[in-house]
Amino acid sequence: MMVDQGYDDDFSTAVTITSSCEGLLVPPSHNMVIYAMSAGGISVGSLFLAGYIPGALLALSLMIGSYIISKRRHYPKGEKFSFKNLVKQFSVSFWALAAIIIVVVGVVGGWFTATESAAIAVIYSLIVSVFIYKGLTWKGVWKVLDQCIDTLSIVLILIATSSVFGYCLTYLHVPDKAANLIIGLTSNPILIALLLNLILLVLGCIMDMAPIILIATPILLPIAKSIGIDPIQFGIMMILNCGIGLLTPPVGSVLFIGSAVGKCKMERVVKATLPFYLCMIIVLLLITFIPQVSMFLPGVFAK
Repeated sequence: MMVDQGYDDDFSTAVTITSSCEGLLVPPSHNMVIYAMSAGGISVGSLFLAGYIPGALLALSLMIGSYIISKRRHYPKGEKFSFKNLVKQFSVSFWALAAIIIVVVGVVGGWFTATESAAIAVIYSLIVSVFIYKGLTWKGVWKVLDQCIDTLSIVLILIATSSVFGYCLTYLHVPDKAANLIIGLTSNPILIALLLNLILLVLGCIMDMAPIILIATPILLPIAKSIGIDPIQFGIMMILNCGIGLLTPPVGSVLFIGSAVGKCKMERVVKATLPFYLCMIIVLLLITFIPQVSMFLPGVFAK
């Protein structure tokens, strides 16, 4: 749709793949559940709440980046903002947005577990798509599943290879050595925080997200806690770091998928994504050095 309206294919792909990282920060996020388990039973509800403000900041930074690039390249303008149109679109999308509300409220309120919420969300979305929006028939469900298999095959191959690589790193005690190196280099909390981010960014370039969370959390979390970083704050830091890693070669699964779906060479997509990397790094630094960015909402609801 963006290409048809006059946008370059590399820019359109870059906007799409970087925006997809919103799903990592804004609940419901299964990666938060993985982190909560790896960190020793941290509240999933608190992690969900902690992701809202960082997610909003990420969206804002990406929108600013998109606006600047669009102005410089003289891309076409869309329709002017209209409150009437906003209300109209909200009424149409209400049933889809309700899926997020059901999951988040259910988990935070303790009505069902994060795993149960995923099953409920899938069933609810299927019912809404078939019976309310009627944009999907039962015959179409099988077609969608067939398309999902094509896309997931790429992801699963990347996950499989990165899992093997993760096992090799663990067997060679690379994360342990990295942790000892950090502590040995400096005692400055600011430098340690930057080094933690750097390690996670590098790991994100060569491993998939789930293995990083499972391997690095038990090793890096104690270091983060020793410099005053709350486990919930560190979880948001880790998830955004890993999200950036999904967009970076050589194992950036989202980068590969975006290039394949957008039918655009990966080299061009990476080049178009460079300004958005900067936007994401700025948000990452805000999360790292301003604890209230991620801790404000959990603190409010905890009271």
